[in-house]
Amino acid sequence: MSSTVQDSTYRYGLISRCLHWGMALLLGWQFFTTTVRVLMEDSALDEFTWGTHKAVGTLLMTLILLRVIWALINSRQRPPALSMAARLGHWVLYALMLIIPLLALLRQYGSGREFAVFGLQLMSGFEGEIEALTAPGNLLHGWLGWTLLAMIIGHIGMTLYHRRKATEQDVLPRMAGKLND
Repeated sequence: MSSTVQDSTYRYGLISRCLHWGMALLLGWQFFTTTVRVLMEDSALDEFTWGTHKAVGTLLMTLILLRVIWALINSRQRPPALSMAARLGHWVLYALMLIIPLLALLRQYGSGREFAVFGLQLMSGFEGEIEALTAPGNLLHGWLGWTLLAMIIGHIGMTLYHRRKATEQDVLPRMAGKLND
């Protein structure tokens, strides 16, 4: 593969960058839909945006699985973490991006309602509810989502910190710089 497609020890490749920035946009949309839901429930904007939340969440779940696989494939050639805190922060981000939609899927299944996205039936419905499956999602999905948002804000903040502080390595070009420089 071309070096611009795969990761290297100094820069993320095209696939990693597309997954990163594509997921950033989709996560931004998810937080927007949730904010609209909280602040403007039952409005026309809420009806439009909230109707996309599950489908976009399913897409994000698929992308994070692909992203984890791609990260494992490239694990020996990725840019190194600047510190143990950076490594731990990235692991927490990945874990939350996996756990949050898994909780939503668990809750969806336990609700007994059919689940279809993009014209594909992923779960058939059934009579009743399985509270042991809905309870974890009801309890944790939202809180962990807001925790993920706080982690993302911290991730952005640390990127800017490393970019602005002269004694630190500027990490932004790893994910946003030109591929062929």
